[in-house]
Amino acid sequence: MSVKHAISRGVELGRSVIQLGLLKPAGRLAAKFRGERLRVGQPARTVQPQTFLPVRYRYFRMSLRGLAAQLQSGGFRRFGGSGSPRNRAVFLAFGLGVGLIEKQLDDDRRSAATCQEIQAVFTKKKYCSPLKCFTSGYKLEDYIIGKQIGKGSNAAVYEAAAPLSVPRDRESDRCSLNDQPSEDGEVDTGSLRSPSSSLGIYPLAVKMMWNFGAGSSSEAILRSMSQELVPAGPLAMKQEKEEQIALNGYFGEVPKRVSAHPNVIRVFRAFTADVPLLPGAQEEYPDVLPARLNPEGLGNNRTLFLVMKNYPCTLRQYLEVNVPSRREGSLMVLQLLEGVDHLYRQGIAHRDLKSDNVLLEFDSEGCPRLVITDFGCCLAQSDSSLQLPFNTMWVNRGGNSCLMAPEVVTAVPGQGVVINYSKADAWAVGTICYEIFGQANPFYGAGGLDSRNFQEIQLPALPACVSADMQLVAKLLLRRNPNKRPSARVAANMLHLSLWGRCALANKDSAGMKKLADWLLCQSAVVLLRGCGPSGSSVEAELQRCFLSNLDLEDLRLAVSFLMYGREQGRASIMSL
Repeated sequence: MSVKHAISRGVELGRSVIQLGLLKPAGRLAAKFRGERLRVGQPARTVQPQTFLPVRYRYFRMSLRGLAAQLQSGGFRRFGGSGSPRNRAVFLAFGLGVGLIEKQLDDDRRSAATCQEIQAVFTKKKYCSPLKCFTSGYKLEDYIIGKQIGKGSNAAVYEAAAPLSVPRDRESDRCSLNDQPSEDGEVDTGSLRSPSSSLGIYPLAVKMMWNFGAGSSSEAILRSMSQELVPAGPLAMKQEKEEQIALNGYFGEVPKRVSAHPNVIRVFRAFTADVPLLPGAQEEYPDVLPARLNPEGLGNNRTLFLVMKNYPCTLRQYLEVNVPSRREGSLMVLQLLEGVDHLYRQGIAHRDLKSDNVLLEFDSEGCPRLVITDFGCCLAQSDSSLQLPFNTMWVNRGGNSCLMAPEVVTAVPGQGVVINYSKADAWAVGTICYEIFGQANPFYGAGGLDSRNFQEIQLPALPACVSADMQLVAKLLLRRNPNKRPSARVAANMLHLSLWGRCALANKDSAGMKKLADWLLCQSAVVLLRGCGPSGSSVEAELQRCFLSNLDLEDLRLAVSFLMYGREQGRASIMSL
């Protein structure tokens, strides 16, 4: 064996020892970040990325230094080496390989610092709702109520406006709180949202909750429906109300307030008031009315009202008549992932994510903007663990059972049983991918798949026009095992890299953090410059700001590993044909 060959074998041996876990922290690092092909007496194969605990860099550096010292002092004999020149060359090269790994860790630390600096710049830029000026008072009489624009299982939604925002020539279109429906009941309460022309007149929406068993006192109503207040802004309620009322939620925890985000609904005002007889009430929801409005009604006299922005339609309504383009579809999925990640970072699980609970509007460039709404089933505990004790069958697991993640729907109540919701909403996003790309949700309908017992091989393929990276993201999100499922953040990073960072993944060497760090710096400059122009409020600009404000080195590298793994699998499939 030549010295050149010995050195090559030694470097390879050093890498192999690290990868095989003889130095466990380094093994975790390599298995998680690199996804490289290794030859350790076997044919090369692609290693699927897994999720591991963070690496303790200081401990690893100490291990490397200790090993290097042993090698320099002749300690290679402990590994079975002799004093021959060839073996010395092998273990010298082994030491060089370890040194290369240590240098890589130094580069990683610099890359992590770069990520933190970029994150700090964009975290300071708080998202502000453009409808801040439209908010009015804390009484129902402070708003002009228009026509019904939506109805669900626990509320009705009406278009609304502040009195000064409705032109005089259109005041006849409004519905006064004292108006009664005509005798023939001809009130327009169509299921579709109001047209765009109406949004300029009624920029707000008032959601009237249906109150069956919460009582008629404001305190009891707020306690019972406190989960609806999770997306409420800091001025949503009168200050004295927040000071006087302990908002104990369904699980006995004070609900969290999620900060503003472009893909999460914002509640501008929340208050209790007497239930009025609004247009369509007698026809659409007579049973939930109080006895003073309907002698056979079961509702209480007062309920909770939420004031929000008025959106043209829901995601489901939009997809009934539109099929997004390949790029638009990817941007829509990415928005859902960004919204879910924002909730997760603040300790909130939506638990009822479906296309009916996603609102839609368009940015200045005509791109659909998605907003997650309806938090009535959310889990918002004070400890942010997203783990719900499941010791009895009476514990509420969430909303739509068809789109419950496998780990949620298969949980069996018992002593010490806990349901982890940290990746449940991400799984629901995976099911919605089918609807976004023009297919039926495979988990709906009598013949649909059941999340309790479906097999991943049964999942239908997305249309061929969908990019390979997007198909990979959808496939990974629908993994049964949550430990093998990427988080919403990692999945979002994969789409960000696929949409805007392909130059950093052009070849195998491009997966190195050096090129990724350069791309991140260029991306930051582009986003900052775009923020100064008219396109700064576009969907793409908002998504890029979200990405940069949530940069994390480990999440980013795990996303790279998943993408590289998917592309290796794709090439292997093509070669096998």
